[in-house]
Amino acid sequence: MANTPQARKRARQAAARSKHNASMRSMMRTSMKRVQQAIHAGDQDAANEVFRKACSIIDRVADKNIIHKNKAARHKSRLAKSIKALSS
Repeated sequence: MANTPQARKRARQAAARSKHNASMRSMMRTSMKRVQQAIHAGDQDAANEVFRKACSIIDRVADKNIIHKNKAARHKSRLAKSIKALSS
């Protein structure tokens, strides 16, 4: 347990950051699920629109180091590949 005032404050800050990061990760996952739903529905126009928004969210989360930049690139690449497969 934190005993000094500084350690108590750091524990409070860590808890707040953890809560915020979890919220951002959840937002990212939800946006990716929306893209997947549009892909499964077979609607390429809707999938492209939702994908554009999802890319913005994924990049934002990666810029804040909540996820690694390579993981963000992998997610975007796989979603784009799935959308492209709809046209063929």
